[in-house]
Amino acid sequence: MKGDHMAELVADCPRCGAARTTFDLLSATSSLSREYDWQNWYEAFCTCRHCHRGTIFYVGDRNTSVANFLRKAGGLEKISGSANDLVEIGGYISLKDKAAVPPPEHVPEEVAAIFSEGATCLAVRCFNAAGTMFRLCVDLATSPLLPPEDGGNGPSAKVRRDLGLRLPWLLDHGHLPEALRELSTCIKDDGNDSAHRGTLKKEDAENLLDFTTSLLERLYTEPRRLALAKERREKRRRN
Repeated sequence: MKGDHMAELVADCPRCGAARTTFDLLSATSSLSREYDWQNWYEAFCTCRHCHRGTIFYVGDRNTSVANFLRKAGGLEKISGSANDLVEIGGYISLKDKAAVPPPEHVPEEVAAIFSEGATCLAVRCFNAAGTMFRLCVDLATSPLLPPEDGGNGPSAKVRRDLGLRLPWLLDHGHLPEALRELSTCIKDDGNDSAHRGTLKKEDAENLLDFTTSLLERLYTEPRRLALAKERREKRRRN
């Protein structure tokens, strides 16, 4: 990493489409996130030498020694030569990174990931995709609430399979709080659901977001908060 060059980054340019072109790396943030207990991730503002337009790349340490090297250098933009020797490119900042609604607290990782995908789709106005993701969240969250298939008084196979029928059954039998009934009307019977015809509008997707958020908070966030409060109270008593 010697020489009088400014910091450079080689990548495909998302602005002009040039493949493996060189960027001037003008500025970089300090670490924004950390993975595997060693890999730091940064945002680096770069300008393409082909089209002279700017792009913010998301880059991460290639190995455990990079963080210390960058600390001594004064930051990624202070190095000389190619930054590719130090960092890998994880993508670039675009419309998909527009602020989206975060998932409720204490939601299982799989459900939270799907919720985040739906929120991102909503933020970039992909309403049908957002609706599909929110429905999948509701499906995953409510399936475990059904009683076992033991041939007793449980729901029929169609009710189990059809989310639009499952929710009323869960509400009618006390497996979901009655306060969610009105919000749940955004989940229609699969046979009538406009999501299957690709006609969801912004308000439809936002209604699904509201219901999904409320449902996840009731099923996961509120019980976990109460459990944590109980743990803190018991700890204070022991002390």
